[in-house]
This record gives sequence, structure tokens and C-alpha cells, in this order.
Amino acid sequence: MSLGSARRVCAPRSTLPGYSLGRNNDGQMTGIAVAAILLVLSGAAQAPVAAPATAPVVYVVEIEGVIDLGLAPFLSRTINEAKAAGATAVLLEINTFGGRVDAAVAMRDALINAPVRTIAFVNQRAISAGALIALACETLVMTKGATIGAAAPVLSGGGESRPADEKSVSYVRKEFRATAETRNRPPAFAEAMVDADVEIAGVIEKGKLLTLTTSEALAHSVADLAAGAVDEALEAAGVSGASVVRARQTWAESVVRFLTNPVVSSLLMTLGLLGLLVEIRTPGFGVPGAVGLMSISLFFWGHWIVRLAGWEELLLVSIGVLLLALEIFVLPGTTVAGIAGGLALIAGLAMTLIGAGATPAAIIVALGRVALSLLVAMAAGFALLRVIPRLPIGQRLILSSGMQADMGYVSAPERDWQWLGRTGKALSPMRPAGIAEIDGNRIDVVSEGGFIEAGAPIEVTRVDGNRIVIRPLSRPRGEST
Repeated sequence: MSLGSARRVCAPRSTLPGYSLGRNNDGQMTGIAVAAILLVLSGAAQAPVAAPATAPVVYVVEIEGVIDLGLAPFLSRTINEAKAAGATAVLLEINTFGGRVDAAVAMRDALINAPVRTIAFVNQRAISAGALIALACETLVMTKGATIGAAAPVLSGGGESRPADEKSVSYVRKEFRATAETRNRPPAFAEAMVDADVEIAGVIEKGKLLTLTTSEALAHSVADLAAGAVDEALEAAGVSGASVVRARQTWAESVVRFLTNPVVSSLLMTLGLLGLLVEIRTPGFGVPGAVGLMSISLFFWGHWIVRLAGWEELLLVSIGVLLLALEIFVLPGTTVAGIAGGLALIAGLAMTLIGAGATPAAIIVALGRVALSLLVAMAAGFALLRVIPRLPIGQRLILSSGMQADMGYVSAPERDWQWLGRTGKALSPMRPAGIAEIDGNRIDVVSEGGFIEAGAPIEVTRVDGNRIVIRPLSRPRGEST
């Protein structure tokens, strides 16, 4: 069939609804038809194809045991990693009786300002500092039989705990209230967890701290949901089928948590101070000095990582050590340098133990820990200086045998031995060297280490090489012959 006969059986162009093609020849009609077909095919090819749905990603952080300062940087790092990975949420699996207030406050701030959704899953208990962390999350899920609350600040020390002062209670109470208000939870319930003076009719009477079970927390809108496990908690929170990534601490973070543990940090302080004291009192640089410097370095490194120690604290401690050395070697007996050095040392170490948001009670505890470490180090140092020469290892380190002249050793000048055991008086202050008068003779002498005032009675205790060593007498006595 020809195109002409075909045109005669087709419907007139004017009958095509919605279009007015006008008068065109056969070639124009064919081109338009082809173009229309290509346009339809092109549109079909460019039609968006629904991408396969990807599972949401959730980072899970376990909050177990004691809440310490090492947890805060670990949580912050995990939140940042989750944000960078495009995660849907960060879930905190909480089971703790609490810990440090300043650590909990730092974690609370990280959760409040988190750029990703935060979910708390209380897997059995969120007590004390754990309650603040749980309340700081956007969604709070509790497992069956769990508890949350009992967050009154306490002072720990000496093997016992006692209630904190009113200032500390007031501060922690307001932190809990502000956190509850931010997350649209009842502020009065948060305050009642901290302060026993808060009374809620029908819930808690005055004089008792509030602790809620799962059902009670749900009934009073403190908790949002209940679930039995992490996957159920995610499903209840609207994040079903999520790909779970469990955050793990790095070896450095684990070491830092160990070093900032209150017991370990106190031990490092004591060992550091003990090593430095023993090294100052003994000549040369040996094992005590190395142990002391290593302990102090580990102490400061751990607290530097958790952002407690800074240049200010390090400068204070350095000034304290220099002033103490000045008191011992240059200006013995003046006490001003010694007192200033001790205060600077205590202040620098105490500041290293105090974090942001520390309560007045925590500051007092930090000062007490440093003072106790210093006293223990001083007592142990004096004891070691007396005991070490008698120990087998001490006999290897310290030369105790005499080097007699008849054995070929060069002894002190013969004329100096005549002063051994004689008494006299100090003509100048001994710091520790000075001049003494013995039998009417002016002699260069050295004290055993302590300061001796001018005019004080003295006694020659030994002749060591070219040094004549003296010590003060409590009262004058007859001269030796």
C-alpha cells in the first residue's frame, strides 16, 4: 500500500485531540513522529530509579563500672565519628552506680550538644552520675526491672563516704534540672534524685532521695520507652533494622582511664614525690630520681589527655620543686622558700585533679589527696634513707666499707684528723658550708645537711676527704682532747 492510499484511510490530522499540526508534507509528519518516539524513550531512560534502601547505622557505647574522666573524651570521639560516618544515632548502654561529677558533667555537655540523635538504654541501672548521662539523651529507654536516680553528691575518702556540702548539692541539683528541661522531662523529678529536700506529692516525701523503677519512670514521663535488649530498644525508638557499630576504646584511651583512676593517680603522685625527695637527699642521679620523674610524667600525661592538666599546672609544680630545692641547697632554714614551694606544689597537683564543673567538695577532696600523698612521700623518704643502707640491695648501691690508708687508699690530710670529735662554735651560718672556731682555730667546715646559725655550738662528727663535717650540739659540752 502506498503512502497516498494510507493517508486516505487514516483519520484527518484535525481530529487528533489537543494538537494542531497544520499542513505539512509526508516527510515532516514522519520526522515529527520519530522525534516524538525518541522523546518518549529518552524520558523513560531518564526516569529516576528508586535506589535500594540502606540500613541505618547506630553507634553503641557501653557505659559500665565507674564513670571516670577517661570516659568523657571517649564519648566525644565516638559522637564525632558517628557524625562523620553519617550514622542515624548514638546509643549509650548504661549500667553504672555512678562516679565523678565533673566527668558526668563533661559527658552531659557532649550529649546535649551532639550533632546526631542520642539514645540512652538503661540496662539495669543508671545511678548517681549515670542518671545525669541518661537524662541528657534525647530518647530514654529502660529495660525491665531497671532503676534510675539516687544522685546525691558525696565525698569519698578514708574508706567511707559522707554527704557533700550544700553548695555541691545545689550545683548538682541545678545541673539535673537544666538537663531535664532541655529534654522536656519533669524537672522536679530530676531535682528529687539529687536533693532529699525536694518533695513530690504522691511520689517521694521530704528527706528521701528519688529512685524510679522502669514502670515508675514511664508513668511519670522520665523515661520514654521500655525494651529488653539493644535491638529492641532501637526498634522501639524507631530505628529498626539498624546496623550496629560497637565503639571500642583505643589502647591509649584505656591507658589514660587507668592512669586517671583515683587510686592509681594518688599512687603515681606519691611515688613521684618520694623519688624526687630521695634523689634530692642523695648525691648523683640514680634509680629514685628516674622512678620519680617517670611517675610524675605518667601522672601529668594521663591528666593532660583528659584535659585536666595544662601549662598552668605544670608551671606551678615546676616552681614548687625549684623552691623546695632552693630551700634545701641554697637557703636552708629560711622556711619562706620551703613554704612557698610546698604550697605551689600542692596547688599545681590539686588543680590537675579538678575538672570543669567540679564542686567545692571535690576541690577539698583533691587538696586532701595531694596533701596526703606529700605526707606519705616524706615519711617514706625519711624511712628509706635510714633503711636502704642496711638492705642487701642498698649495700650494693652504697659503699659502706672503709678505705683505710694502710690498704693503699689516700685518706684525708693528716692534720684534719685532729679535729675529729672536738667541739667549737659556728662563726658563720652553715648553708651548709661555713667557718667554725675549734680550739681557737678558724676552720672551713660543712654541716651534715641542716642549717646552723652563727654562734651555735657544734661538734666534728667525721672527716670525709678534704671536708670536715660537723653537726649542731643541743647544749655546749666540754671540749674533747
